[in-house]
Amino acid sequence: MFEQAFEKFLSDQREGASGRRLEMLSMDLTGTKKLLEVVVWPILRSFEGIVLEYEVANASGVTIYIDAFYVPLSAALECEGFASHAEKVTRSRFDFERTRVRTLGTRGIIHMPFTKDQLDKQPELCRQSMYELMGKHSSIAGARGMRELSVFEREVIRFGLHLHRPLRLEDVKYCLQCKYDLAKKTLTQHMLKGVIAPVGSGSKRYHEYRLLEQAGELLAKVY
Repeated sequence: MFEQAFEKFLSDQREGASGRRLEMLSMDLTGTKKLLEVVVWPILRSFEGIVLEYEVANASGVTIYIDAFYVPLSAALECEGFASHAEKVTRSRFDFERTRVRTLGTRGIIHMPFTKDQLDKQPELCRQSMYELMGKHSSIAGARGMRELSVFEREVIRFGLHLHRPLRLEDVKYCLQCKYDLAKKTLTQHMLKGVIAPVGSGSKRYHEYRLLEQAGELLAKVY
C-alpha cells in the first residue's frame, strides 16, 4: 500500500512543481522515501499535509529546500546521511548549514532531522520523536486518547514521552503531584490498556516501564 501511495503522491508533487523544485523532486529521493515510510506513513496513514522539497528563502534571498515539510505543525522532516553531512563537509558548507538551521528557526519551523542509520536501526525511536512532537504541538481534541484515557493517564504519557528513559513510579508521583496509591493505579491502568510494558521479566516486582507505540498513537491527532 505504501509503495502505490508514495508513487502517486510523488507524481502529484511533481505536477505542481516547477523550476529548481521540480529538479529536486526528480533527483534520487531514496532518503526522503525512507523517512516517509518509517516515520510518516505508520502514523498518518496518508501524506496529507506533507510537501516535498518545500522552498524557504533565507534573509539573503537564497532558497533552501526541506525534504518533507509537515504543514499542520510547520515541521521540517529531513533524512541525513553521515557521508553527505559529515565526512565531506567544507567550511563554507558548514557555515551554510548553520545559516540554514537559523533560517528555519526564524521562520518558526521546527527542525526534525533523522539519520539514515536511525531510520534503518531505530525506527521505533524515530516514530516516538514524531509522536512526541504531535502530542506537544497539536490538540488532542477528537483523538482516541480523549475517549480512552483519563486526564491523569494522558498527562503521564505526555510526561513519559519527554523522559527518553523508562518510566518509574516516582515519575508518575512527580507528574501528577500525587501519592503512591494514585500513581500505582495510573500505572496499572496503563498496563491494562496496553500503553506501557514492564522493563525486564520474571516474577520480581517491576520498577521501570517503557512506553509502547500505542501510547503515542492515543495522543496523536491525525490531520
